[in-house]
Amino acid sequence: MQKKTLGFIGGGNMAQALLKGLLQQKIYRPEQIWVSDVLAERLEFLRQTYGVHTSADNRAAAGKADILILAVKPQQMAAVLKEIADSIRRGVLVISIAAGIRTAKIRSFLPQNPIIRVMPNTPAMVSAGASALYNAGALPEQMQEALRIFESVGKAVVAEQEELLDAVTAVSGSGPAYFFLLMEEMLKAAAELGLDEATARALVLQTAKGAALLAEEAAGRGETPDILRKKVTSPGGTTEAALKVFGEYSFGPMVRQALLAAARRSRELSA
Repeated sequence: MQKKTLGFIGGGNMAQALLKGLLQQKIYRPEQIWVSDVLAERLEFLRQTYGVHTSADNRAAAGKADILILAVKPQQMAAVLKEIADSIRRGVLVISIAAGIRTAKIRSFLPQNPIIRVMPNTPAMVSAGASALYNAGALPEQMQEALRIFESVGKAVVAEQEELLDAVTAVSGSGPAYFFLLMEEMLKAAAELGLDEATARALVLQTAKGAALLAEEAAGRGETPDILRKKVTSPGGTTEAALKVFGEYSFGPMVRQALLAAARRSRELSA
């Protein structure tokens, strides 16, 4: 697909992550990108850092765009859609990364535009994101371009049904917080065991990184996390002792209930 103009409504962290990824990989050039935001200092930062066009007027970015990414807070979405409805051209692809905003709501304001809804996550800020895309009327080449955009900051998959984005939200959207919580508790336990803060932090962060990389590499051989766990666990050893405690405190059911709660809340917020 020929690259034309990419617009962003909202210049926050996720928009910046996408800008950085797209420009670093030369998928778009700075002069092809327009960003609007309510904060003048944010616009100045993005213009100085990335060389993109900026404007305080959402209608300007919407009017210039061949692909428009809605990167605003969910509570701002209705007002933004109403504002840009007369500025966006018919057929322009609209990509929303606003959590909980269903495509039907966007279409009620923009009935003549194809829509793709995306659930990204915060590791996109270090080019290690996980995004799921749901297509609501986009052409195949538009969908491929949307995938390229989000693959610039990590991995991107397709959700065949919009309802599955609630599950995606529970798994990967909120997922980084689950790992951060485990790391947080490991740091506390390391301190109780006598490790100084710097040493504990270095060990926990490297262990988390190494485990993720090992799991990714093993997946290419068809090895699942449970197989890796068993490889680390020697009978009667230290790992087994720790895992027994996890089992006694119902770690598995607790994780499942946590994800079910997140998915349920996602459905409630989308209603």
